[in-house]
Amino acid sequence: MGWIDRMNERAALMGRMLETIDAMDPEQQGHSLARGLRTASGNCMNCKNAEACARWLDEHPEGTGMAPEICLNRTLFASWKKN
Repeated sequence: MGWIDRMNERAALMGRMLETIDAMDPEQQGHSLARGLRTASGNCMNCKNAEACARWLDEHPEGTGMAPEICLNRTLFASWKKN
């Protein structure tokens, strides 16, 4: 897989994960969010668990409260959840 395909795949997984765990708070903005997005994107790009992530997302179409333990962004995404 080329790097552009990998980037698109990982961005899609990250978006699905944020929707699945309801961590898409529209009130978040600013430098800290931008920094967090860079960190999360880098973690996703370097993750070795993309297939397991996709399977986990497929198994949770109704949503859930927390990303799986295999997710390198689990703690970061939890901090983005709506309060």
